[in-house]
Amino acid sequence: MEIKIIPLEIPEGYNLILGQSHFIKTVEDLYEVMVGISSQVKFGIAFCEASGPRLIRFTGNNEALQTVAVKNAQVIAAGHSFIIMLKDAFPINFLNSIKQCPEVCRIYCATANPVQVIIAETEQGRGILGVIDGYSPLGIEGETDIKDRQQILRKFGYKL
Repeated sequence: MEIKIIPLEIPEGYNLILGQSHFIKTVEDLYEVMVGISSQVKFGIAFCEASGPRLIRFTGNNEALQTVAVKNAQVIAAGHSFIIMLKDAFPINFLNSIKQCPEVCRIYCATANPVQVIIAETEQGRGILGVIDGYSPLGIEGETDIKDRQQILRKFGYKL
């Protein structure tokens, strides 16, 4: 077995959701989840098939986001993994519905931070062991940091 670290491409202003599912119907059902929650979200979805023709299936409502999703799926190349690239929306607004999608087994991360995917590769194929999402903490928040956090949540409309 070989362990690999795969960096993902996340253009400025984009977020991603990386997960694992179990069925070819994943791309269509995730598409329905995304548009069912927001008619404004721009997104692209890519899904790595683990059996049959083993294709990267894709869909979305934005060609640039689909392209980035497919590129990231190609470098991950782990069976039954999916990636959703989104813009003009935050992953938090979609996560519960994505988790409720019958094909979805797990969410590895939902972020706009730099991401490294830790892959195990064997003679059979590849699997995701985990992710490194962003960077390690540099300290503990102080009073000013707490106020800044509260202000940003209000700016984004998550608090009154």
